[in-house]
Amino acid sequence: MAVPVLLLGAAMLSGCVTVNAPSEPIVIELNINITAEVVYRLAEDAGNTIEENADIF
Repeated sequence: MAVPVLLLGAAMLSGCVTVNAPSEPIVIELNINITAEVVYRLAEDAGNTIEENADIF
């Protein structure tokens, strides 16, 4: 008899958990710098072009 009473008491004392959606939209800012990769690719392509066309440079 004590176990059901204990469980009922624990259930009555437990808190209420609520989950609400935010009123404002979630904003994720991704500031990614890709300049180095682009410059590297251009430098590699330029080097290949100069090697392939050495007579015009």
